[in-house]
Amino acid sequence: QVPAAIYYIPNFITEAEEESLIQYVNSAPIPKWTQLSNRRLQNWGGLPHPKGMVPEKIPEWLDSFGQRIGQLGVFDGQMPNHVLVNEYLPGQGIMPHTDGPLYFPTVSTITLGSHTLLDFYTPLNDRSSSFDDRHFASFLLERRSLVLVREEMYSRMLHGIKEVETDTLCEKVLNLDSSEHSLGDTLARNTRISLTIRVVPKVLKAKLFFGKKK
Repeated sequence: QVPAAIYYIPNFITEAEEESLIQYVNSAPIPKWTQLSNRRLQNWGGLPHPKGMVPEKIPEWLDSFGQRIGQLGVFDGQMPNHVLVNEYLPGQGIMPHTDGPLYFPTVSTITLGSHTLLDFYTPLNDRSSSFDDRHFASFLLERRSLVLVREEMYSRMLHGIKEVETDTLCEKVLNLDSSEHSLGDTLARNTRISLTIRVVPKVLKAKLFFGKKK
């Protein structure tokens, strides 16, 4: 029903794993958080840059799940080397966007703590300038689920999360058959943590050191 390709796997992790991951995220040092206007985030693995990412070690509590996803073969044999942790409070979201060329053209996301709706939009030059008019599909991302976005759905279509506190499931939600919910249900959002696990292909071989040598 949509351009290639999206894969949705409910209950990819267990309740115990979800609880453990949330505890690790919440216990991260305060300087690790970056506060944005509509959410806050943690960056693990390095800061992607057109000239190449300076690699940083991903902690084991995150890397083990990246390895699990990488072993599915979704990154063409490569293993993830970058994780973005986003925290969304009820009413927070992210504007429609594409992830850009710094990443391998596949993105994987594990959802913790609360559901959300991931909305997809056609590019600006396809239809009118209104996001509502260009919205053509949504996926219900449930707690503990994994979603994989690849190919044209990743590289050409825009994706975003509306800034609302509740979601009403309409006919554009294409994966209701894999959930326990039905058309017309209204779901209240709680605090959601997403683990966006990706491959940054361009990595600097040597770490950069700033300041004077000791």
